[in-house]
Amino acid sequence: MSMNGLSARWPVALALIATAIGVTVVFLIAPESREARAALTHGTLFVCSVVATVVVGRHNRSTDGWQSGRALAAGLALSAAGTGGLLLWDVVGDTRAIPSAWDLGFLLFMVAVMMPAGAEYMDHFRPEDRREISVDVALITLSLAFLGYLLLRPVGADLATSMSTLVFATISATMFTTYAALALWVPTPAHMLQFVVFGAFSSATASMGSRWVRGEFAGTEASILLPLALGMLALAALAAFLPSREQAEPVMAPTRWGRPLLTSVSVASACAALALVADLHREQGMSSRQATAVIVVLAVGIALRILLNQIRSTQANQEARMALRQKEAALAATDTALDRVRDTNETLRQSEEHLRLVFETAVDGIVEMDERDTVLRANEAFCAMIGLPRQSVEGQSWTALAAAVAGADGSFASLPQTGQGTVQRQGQALYLESRLSQIPTTPPRRLLLVRDVTAGRVADKTIRSLFQFLQDRDEDRTRIMRRTNAAIESERNRVARDLHDGPVQGVSAASLSLEAALLMIKGGETERGLEVMSKIRRELAEEADALRRLMSGLRPPVLEERGLIPALRETLAHFGHDHGVATEFSGALHQPLSQDLETLAYRVVQEALSNAGKHAQASQTSVHVGADGSLLRIEIADDGVGFDSQLSREYLRMGRVGLASMRERVELASGTFTVHTTPGRGTTIIATLPIDLAPAREFAQT
Repeated sequence: MSMNGLSARWPVALALIATAIGVTVVFLIAPESREARAALTHGTLFVCSVVATVVVGRHNRSTDGWQSGRALAAGLALSAAGTGGLLLWDVVGDTRAIPSAWDLGFLLFMVAVMMPAGAEYMDHFRPEDRREISVDVALITLSLAFLGYLLLRPVGADLATSMSTLVFATISATMFTTYAALALWVPTPAHMLQFVVFGAFSSATASMGSRWVRGEFAGTEASILLPLALGMLALAALAAFLPSREQAEPVMAPTRWGRPLLTSVSVASACAALALVADLHREQGMSSRQATAVIVVLAVGIALRILLNQIRSTQANQEARMALRQKEAALAATDTALDRVRDTNETLRQSEEHLRLVFETAVDGIVEMDERDTVLRANEAFCAMIGLPRQSVEGQSWTALAAAVAGADGSFASLPQTGQGTVQRQGQALYLESRLSQIPTTPPRRLLLVRDVTAGRVADKTIRSLFQFLQDRDEDRTRIMRRTNAAIESERNRVARDLHDGPVQGVSAASLSLEAALLMIKGGETERGLEVMSKIRRELAEEADALRRLMSGLRPPVLEERGLIPALRETLAHFGHDHGVATEFSGALHQPLSQDLETLAYRVVQEALSNAGKHAQASQTSVHVGADGSLLRIEIADDGVGFDSQLSREYLRMGRVGLASMRERVELASGTFTVHTTPGRGTTIIATLPIDLAPAREFAQT
C-alpha cells in the first residue's frame, strides 16, 4: 500500500477507533434498567454494523479492495438489518428472551457469514478443490452443530427450545468452520485474522445461545455483545488496511497439509459426534427418535464424503491413466520426431552441399561479413572481379581489402553502403553494383552480393547518348519544319500581297481606264482616248516588270536562263557589292544537272551568304563548286569571327535556323552537310549532293 493510500485512510482508522471506544464506553456506563440497557447495547451493535458496512463498501470501490469485499459489505449489511430488527424489537416488543419460532430469524446472521466465505472460496479454490472443501466443511459444520446441540440443549426441552438450540449451534459451527478451513488451506494474514474474528463470533454466538434457550439472556451481557460489536469493526479495519492480492486468478496450489488435514478433521468430527450422540443422548434428555435422526444425518454425511473421495480417486486414476497414455503418445511422437530430425539433418547436409556449390559457382560475387565488416567468406567470382586470391580476401576488413585492390577508388571502399563502386582494370573501368542483406544469426552476419554491370552501364550510356541524339534531331526537325511552314506561309502571304497591291491593282486600274478610253472614243474624243490608251500601255508595262521581279524572287531567271555557275557567280558578286566584301568564285561543271538539284545548290549558297552577311563580319568570302563523278560539292568559306559549333542547337532554339535549314535541305536530298568553324578564325561550309537524285520540289523553293 502506498504512502498516499495510508494517509488517505487515517480518517477511517480514527473513525473505527473512535467507534470502538464509544462502544466500550456505552457498555461500561449503560443504565441499570434492563430494558434501557438492552436497547442501548443493541443500538451499539446496529451502529457498529452500519459503520463497518459503510467502510467496507467505500473501500471496495478502490483499486486495492478485496476480491470478496462486495460480499463482505453485503453480509455486514444483513447483520445491520438483523441488529436493527433486534433494536426495533426492544423498542416496541417484549424484551424477554425466550425460545420461539421467531428464532429462525437468527439464520440471517449465518447467511451474512456464508456470503463473504463463499466469495473467498470462489476466489481461491479451483472448482474440483472447492467441491471437496465444501463437503468437508459441511460435514464438520454438521458434526459441530450436533455436538453444540447436544451440549446447549436443556434437559427436557420442548420443540421450540430444541429448534432454537439447533439454530444457535448451527450458526456458531458455521462461523467457526468456514473460516477455519480457509485459513488452513490459504494461511494468509488476512485469512488468519478473519478466522480469529469469526472464531470470536462463534464463541459469542454459542454463549448467547446457551443463555437464550434457558431464558437467561438479558440482552445486556458485555461478554457476548461487546465481541460482536468490536468484531464487526475489526473486519472493517482488516478490509481497509490489509492490501488485496496482486493476482486476481484463483490460487491453484493449496498448502501441502490442507487437503489431508481437513479431510481427517471432517471424518474425525463426524465420528466423534456419532459417538457422543449415541452415548450421551439419554443423559441430555434427547429422545431416541432425535438421536436416530442425528445419527442418520451424520452417517449420510460420512457416506457422502466417502463417495466423493471414491469419485475423486477414480477421477485421479483416470487422469493418471490418461497421463500415461499421453506420455506413451509423447514418447512415440518423440521417436517420430527423432526420425524426422535425422531426415532433416540429412536434408540439411545435402542442402548445405548444394548451397556451397551454388556459392562457389555463382556468376555474381558473394561476400559474407560480420558486424565489423570483416570478410568471413568470398566466392571465386568476387575474387576474380577484384583480381586477388581468396587467401588474401578472407579475414580482411573491407577497408583493408579496398586498399589492397589495385585500381580501386574511393567508391569501392563504400560499396557495401552505397551499392556502387568502380575498379580500374587494364585501363578500363569495371563498374560494380551491390546489395547488402542482413543474416539473422547470433552473432549477426551480413551478405553482400556484387555484380559486374560494366556491359550494362556502357550499353546504357550508349542508349542514352543515342536517345539524346535522336531527341535533339527530332527537336531540330520539329523546329525546322515549324520555321519552314511559317516561311512558306509567309512567302505565300507576301506573294499574295504583292500580286494584290501590284499587278492586280494595276490591271484593275487599266481595265477601268480602258472603259474610260472606250467611252471617250465613242463620244468623239479620239485624241484624248488615245492619250489614255498610251497611259494604259505604260502602266501595263510597269506591271509586267513587277511580275518579272516577283517571279525572279521565286526562281532566279539567271538560273533558268544560264545555269547554276553563272547564277552563283552573279549572286556572289551582288553579295560582295552589297556588303563591301572581297569575293572569289571558282569551279566549273561539265555535266548537266537537274533543275531541282540546281535550285537546291543555289539556295544553299544563297543561305550561306545571307548568314555570312548577318553574322560573320568577314572581309573576304569565297565559293567553290565542283562535280566529282556522282557528287556535287559546294564549299562556302569566309574569314569572319566564326562561332562555337556546340552552340548550334542553342541558336536553333533562339530562332536562328539558317544552318539547320541548310543541313535539313541537304540531308533530305541524301547529301552530307559539314561546318568547320572556330571563334576568330572564320567558317567553312561544305555540302555534297548526289547528282542522280532529284530532291523534292518543295525543299528546292523558299
